[in-house]
Amino acid sequence: MSTTKEHKPFVAASAKLPELTPIAVLMGAVLGIIFGASSLYLALKVGMTVSASIPVAVLSITLFRAFARMFGLRKATILENNIVQTTGSAGESIAFGVAVTMPALLILGFDMEVGRIMLVAVLGGLLGVLMMIPLRNSLIVEGHGELTYPEGTACAEVLISGEKGGATAAMVFSGFFIGLFYKIANVGMKLWNDTPEKAFSFFKGAAVSGEISPELLGVGYIICPRISAVMVAGGVLSSWVLIPAIMLFGGGLTQPLFPATKLISQMEIMEVWKNYVLYIGAGAVAAGGIISLGQSLPTIIKSAAAGLKSLKKAGVKASGATRTERDLSMQWVVFGSLGLIAMIVLSPSLHMNLLGAIMIVAFGFLFVTVSSRLTGTIGSSSNPISGMTVATLLITSLIFLILGWTSPMYRVTALSVAAIVCVAASNGGTTSQDLKTGFLVGATPRAQQLSLLVGAITSALVIGYTLNYLNDAYTIYSKKDLPRITLDTSALSVKEHVGGPEGTRDPKEYFVKHVTAAEAASGTLTGVSPGKYLIDDAGHFAYLVDPGINGALKTRDDGTKVEKFTAPKARLMSLIIDGILSRKLPWSLVLLGVAIALVLELCGIASLPFAVGVYLPLSASTPIFAGGMIRWISDRRSKRKEEDADTSPGVLLASGLIAGGSIAGIGLALLAINEGLAQKLDFSSFPLSGSDLWAMVPFTLMCAYLYKVGASKLKSR
Repeated sequence: MSTTKEHKPFVAASAKLPELTPIAVLMGAVLGIIFGASSLYLALKVGMTVSASIPVAVLSITLFRAFARMFGLRKATILENNIVQTTGSAGESIAFGVAVTMPALLILGFDMEVGRIMLVAVLGGLLGVLMMIPLRNSLIVEGHGELTYPEGTACAEVLISGEKGGATAAMVFSGFFIGLFYKIANVGMKLWNDTPEKAFSFFKGAAVSGEISPELLGVGYIICPRISAVMVAGGVLSSWVLIPAIMLFGGGLTQPLFPATKLISQMEIMEVWKNYVLYIGAGAVAAGGIISLGQSLPTIIKSAAAGLKSLKKAGVKASGATRTERDLSMQWVVFGSLGLIAMIVLSPSLHMNLLGAIMIVAFGFLFVTVSSRLTGTIGSSSNPISGMTVATLLITSLIFLILGWTSPMYRVTALSVAAIVCVAASNGGTTSQDLKTGFLVGATPRAQQLSLLVGAITSALVIGYTLNYLNDAYTIYSKKDLPRITLDTSALSVKEHVGGPEGTRDPKEYFVKHVTAAEAASGTLTGVSPGKYLIDDAGHFAYLVDPGINGALKTRDDGTKVEKFTAPKARLMSLIIDGILSRKLPWSLVLLGVAIALVLELCGIASLPFAVGVYLPLSASTPIFAGGMIRWISDRRSKRKEEDADTSPGVLLASGLIAGGSIAGIGLALLAINEGLAQKLDFSSFPLSGSDLWAMVPFTLMCAYLYKVGASKLKSR
């Protein structure tokens, strides 16, 4: 039985309005790069992003109006504004896919090569768009009465409101500048502590802390109170139950408890978290992702069948009778897919044969279909992309184990396969959401599909450099506690200079040695921690290169504090790969996490956000919880209807806070490479800069302003 219901687009199919114009595509590409960088920063910190479609749409409307006033240009059409948000939204989805997979290379002891990151991002981004071309008619047109696409529908309302004169970007801009200057004053100038923390003297091992940043506050406001509350509950379990229990029952042990090499009685709170709770959280996250994927199994089967059925009818309307029915032809899908397979096979960095390349495209089609349908049902924020990636990685790693492909380079190959599928699924969901917006406003599907291809490519080409810059800025080159082993340098060929502030004091060039987990457990490197090292000409260990993403060290040798990225999802991917291929993993701890996820599901609570809270330090969850509570109070104060919540002033302000705080964080990361400039910005000598109480003052003021805006109503212009 058909679920199609009558639909009348805002712009009639017979209308001839400017749509795929160069300025619209260019503006969308630029905004996509900006929001892609913002999303990358956010995903590295807490493992999640928020949809960029609505803020990009609002900015597009306002910027076009400003250009019209300043330069006497014509007013942009609603179709041009839709092209801007369509092109720009690709950056966020690609950033998420890259951030949850590629940093695992660092954790596994490899370098993140810009070329590899760009290749994965381009392949996954294009695969996500191409696979949605034959699915559009089935999911968007025929499924109009069934699949609501909540974010896509809200974005269409913003565009229609802007066409009528009701949308404003004042809130997005104000949030952007508040987040920008707050972050600069806090992290750059160090005028107040960025992570207030208080350990309980009466409750050993327990502490309360919060990373009082604008971007995390904004995330909490957008993702809704329920999810933020469940997430902080996971943090409470981790910080107030698991860590104190481990310290209580393990404090009397006289031998280190696997997988740690240090006595529990000698550990700090964060060391207990890293050695034990991290694995429990990883098990919970993996189980939560697989459970969410399993719950979607009927949808997966239905989507796969509908997708294959759509392939038979695809291309019929490539040059349809009306403008709103025209898709790119199936030639784009067929030849594009063949081109992607060729790129995968011919790429020396992927080490993939023809069968593997075909499997990537097949997995991509399956999970793009699933992701697109789930986005239409529950929205992009609740879409279990991580679960799909975990499933792909588990299947790939098990196949490699059966085939005997367990050498270090196959870890890179397995991760690259999962990364391409992850980016494709993420971008496929975003693509379907954009096409739904276009369907409602009366856009031309072909124009949107072309702009999505442009947005995917431009964002993918920049994302690798951004990821490497963020890592390099906070990488520590340490001489402390280095192994006292002499290596044969004849087997080493790659050399590089010391980076960061340490590089200004040591201009010499050193050999590079990557110590894998397998090497660290056997042979002459027994006892050497896995990671990257610089070796001098005599074969001595000169530096430990501790990465800025998920590195172990938090301070340089001179005592300078460094802001690291936890990259929770990437850490999970590395544990899966290394655990399966090396057959060494603290399975008891992992299974504890799995059991926690099962208990929550049996209680009727979504386990994945709770598991992410367990996996992250409590400091990351508390500001998200604060944002969610402000949303809950402000929505009730304003008596706002649920259907209006996603386009409220508070959501627009929160989007600006995320963008401003994240962009400031990226800018400060680049400044951190220049030690002299970073020192000039440092005002940590300010008397109150170390006070946790003083730190809460600016954060409370920001929360109060967010509540005031959230409780107000958006005024027309």
